[in-house]
Amino acid sequence: MKFSVLSLIGHAPHPLTGELPSAAQRFREVIGSAEAAERLGFDAYAVGERHTGPFLSSSPGVVLGALAARTSTIRLLTGVTVVAILDPVRVAEDFATLDQIARGRIELVVGKGAEAGHFGLFGLDEERQWDLQREKYELLRRLWTEEGVDWEGEFRPPLKNVTTVPRPYAGPPRVWHGSATSLASPELAAKHGDPLFTANAVQPREAYARLIAHYRERFEAYGHDPARARVAAGSGGLLIADTTEQAVTRYKDLYEAGVARSFKPHLEGRAGYNTPFRTIEDAIAHGPQLIGSPQRIIDKILGYHAVYRHDLQSITVDGFGLPHGEQLETLQRFAEEIAPVLRREAASTLWE
Repeated sequence: MKFSVLSLIGHAPHPLTGELPSAAQRFREVIGSAEAAERLGFDAYAVGERHTGPFLSSSPGVVLGALAARTSTIRLLTGVTVVAILDPVRVAEDFATLDQIARGRIELVVGKGAEAGHFGLFGLDEERQWDLQREKYELLRRLWTEEGVDWEGEFRPPLKNVTTVPRPYAGPPRVWHGSATSLASPELAAKHGDPLFTANAVQPREAYARLIAHYRERFEAYGHDPARARVAAGSGGLLIADTTEQAVTRYKDLYEAGVARSFKPHLEGRAGYNTPFRTIEDAIAHGPQLIGSPQRIIDKILGYHAVYRHDLQSITVDGFGLPHGEQLETLQRFAEEIAPVLRREAASTLWE
């Protein structure tokens, strides 16, 4: 198994103290976390894209450019690139430039995004979100694999004999398809023989297992070798203590205040927006949150792997309001006490 760290660069008041760091401080923390992740042996670091809500990740390519300059070996991912609202020509140019700077370390995770508000922000119809996603991704794919592209579609002016520059560093970067609630993303990934990145962050395991099973079934139906189907899985956040009982004592108020703060009543019942695991005990027992002792977290991830057969596990340490120093300690504990066991028990050839 391989491991990635994800930041959505949240920027909300602390759920217990109300303190709000400056934007500049949050960006410094993200850069420091990426440097630490590389030093600790994580395989990848990912930056999300959000245009609404309490986040600072509206320009992930800019942040990843800073990370490319401060790291040398760790892979740099998006999480996700909201291709449905973007111009594929701009995406092709921006991330090929970044891929050159990073010497081929860039991979995209594309999706239509988790916050519906961004469609209106960019003057787009949310009802057409999957049509936008499909058309724009397929154009991006052509721009990175072909030169002299002639193209005509519904959502942007036609192209005639277009070759975007620069070209990617060493061929098209790998593109994962982010999947949280709909079968549309697994279907698109399977059609093109691409890997799937399931959110695994809010809902019970069965919801994500359904998406992955559909992906694997359709991947083979489209004529691709099932051995080439790659899957990654996210998580609902990471909190480590020496024992699970200590984790409950240490983090109960923090976790439950954060869940209460992020709950969106107007979206209740819509999968992917509100976690049903409102208490820390429920999250530990049944949710995708990684909370507890190192062994409890190992067992939970191996339980997901038994169902998902995933190659890459993504973790998030900055979503609960931990001080940055404690975030770095959490990354170190995961790298030293959890990752070696999982690499041995669930080996993967991804990136080898």
